[in-house]
Amino acid sequence: MTRATSSNPGHTASWYAASAGDQRIRPALEGEVEAHVCIIGAGFTGISAALELTERGHTVVVLEAERIGFGASGRNGGQIVNGYSRDLATISSRYGPERAAELGRMSLEGAAIIRERVARYGIECDLREGGFFAAFTEKQMREMEAHRADWQRHGHPALEMVSRQDVANYVMTDRYAGGMIDRLGGHIHPLNLVLGEAAAVEALGGRIFERSRVLGLEEGPRLTVRTAKGSVACDYVLVCGNAYLFPQFPEISSRIMPVSSQIIVTEPLEADLARSLLPADYCVEDANYVLDYYRRTADNRILYGGGIGYGGRDPADIEAVIRPKMLKTFPQLAGRKIDFAWGGNFALTLTRIPHMGRLSDRIYFSHGDSGHGVTTTHLLGRILGEVVDGHAGRFDVWASLPNLPFPGGQTFRVPLTRLGAWWYGMRDRLGL
Repeated sequence: MTRATSSNPGHTASWYAASAGDQRIRPALEGEVEAHVCIIGAGFTGISAALELTERGHTVVVLEAERIGFGASGRNGGQIVNGYSRDLATISSRYGPERAAELGRMSLEGAAIIRERVARYGIECDLREGGFFAAFTEKQMREMEAHRADWQRHGHPALEMVSRQDVANYVMTDRYAGGMIDRLGGHIHPLNLVLGEAAAVEALGGRIFERSRVLGLEEGPRLTVRTAKGSVACDYVLVCGNAYLFPQFPEISSRIMPVSSQIIVTEPLEADLARSLLPADYCVEDANYVLDYYRRTADNRILYGGGIGYGGRDPADIEAVIRPKMLKTFPQLAGRKIDFAWGGNFALTLTRIPHMGRLSDRIYFSHGDSGHGVTTTHLLGRILGEVVDGHAGRFDVWASLPNLPFPGGQTFRVPLTRLGAWWYGMRDRLGL
């Protein structure tokens, strides 16, 4: 079938790129410039750090190899999901109750940062409130009850369990045994969010260069970051490449794996039909290991995501993979046209916990949000800004968490991870 393509050069052909409010192409870096901080990567982490730093009065240059939001930040499901890819009980059992308490205190901050910036800078990104976690089985319902109790111990006030009879208030399907709503969750147009934050950085004096891939980093009295046609002399470098990190930093890129997820978007639906499918206009994700996630868009489409590709490889026909998933949830959409289909990579760590650290006393990095990046990147971007500003306390909490290489190295990490995913997927299918 004919697929809609993006009129926004340099981005994947997604609905986000086609509907982006700001389609300006920033210039590439040419010549020598100076800044206090050079940030590598203009996704959520890099732009969040840049905005934090410019608000604090630092001079900042951001270098992006492609376009602002080119990677996962501009391709994801657009869901504001609080917390991390591992729950606080797991974090406590691994790293101790003190670390769990510290991460728990930060766990709602990413979503709060998004709302704060949308309001402060007037960012038009279709912010909607509320999220629904859908359970297929009574076992998943019991697990959600346990997560809710643990969240409440860490100060989350807005989680409510949903019975099977009340599922229809949030999603019109007969697939679920119940679920849980998070009134502090929500959804946004993620590319418009990162573009709005980038415009705020520029309004505060920061400079962003697109199509400016970093080719080298030299240490001396000052750091020098080199691109094909220019260089940045700076005092600090923040490496924020995530799943699209390049080979210049093997000591950190070797500890993440790119993983793809795929999304389809329908043609615009009649407003009554769109409302009937998702009456509360909450975003939804299910509780399976390989999960589905979906929501309404501002122009009454259904955006539906799922699938997984370890090693960052998309299937040849994304619609053929995701459309059957959508029709299991919404058979009402049979015969409706799919206007957009795309994939994108996020960075997975072995622990499923973000990886922050130092390459030197002047070079910091953050990546590996493991599928919970919309909120976590905003939190960790702020923390990167704090450490450059001389406040390392929260950064050191994250940097102290062990981050291990994948077993099997570059050769066997993908098949071994696929085997683990197959096992957990089989447990989901059997209801174990």
